[in-house]
Amino acid sequence: MKIRPSDARHLIEAHQLHMAGAPLERAAKVVLLIHGRHASGTVILPLANRLAMPGLCFLAPDAETGSWYPGLFLAPIITNEPYLSQALERLGTILGAVEKLGFDIARQVVLAGFSQGACLVLEYAARNPRRYAGILGFTGGLIGPDPMLREERGTFDGTPVFLGCSEKDPFIPAKRVLETAEHLKTHGAIVTTRFYPGSDHIINDDQIAHGLEILSSRVVA
Repeated sequence: MKIRPSDARHLIEAHQLHMAGAPLERAAKVVLLIHGRHASGTVILPLANRLAMPGLCFLAPDAETGSWYPGLFLAPIITNEPYLSQALERLGTILGAVEKLGFDIARQVVLAGFSQGACLVLEYAARNPRRYAGILGFTGGLIGPDPMLREERGTFDGTPVFLGCSEKDPFIPAKRVLETAEHLKTHGAIVTTRFYPGSDHIINDDQIAHGLEILSSRVVA
């Protein structure tokens, strides 16, 4: 795969992305980093330092208002529209542009997010089941009141997924993380789920370790 620097630069500018790690035109793998509520791409981009390894390019978009959708992620879907659909469409557009540039989504593109960003990443994946190089849901879950009533078809074809969350996170119930894991497993994902004592709404070192395993194509059992 040979990517012209001008094409890589055009993609980054066209989608207003923040970048860290390897230059996009020389990257072996791309990680789309999706920030949480009341944040920005620049806020989550330092996570690239903790997940860094040779050949990884991290791309982080900004939500226009600082949040991808206004309401609670457990609320009825309609209460977060049209913002949720717009955010999902934007994520899909960026993913499509990365694929068009020459990256194989099944082997070279990882979706990662924290908090509201993790919810968005997981919701996008659930609505678009296919093989991804990996999915990292740092403190998040599927969006809507009951993920067990979803009707999506398709398979993740062995996509490695990591879900990590505090046992008593103030925003993401452990029950929803477990429901999310079950839904993804049902559709063919290989899911690792970890809960941590306390209520810290953070990405801890153990979550980073699991993320690094997926990014290096080695899955923690």
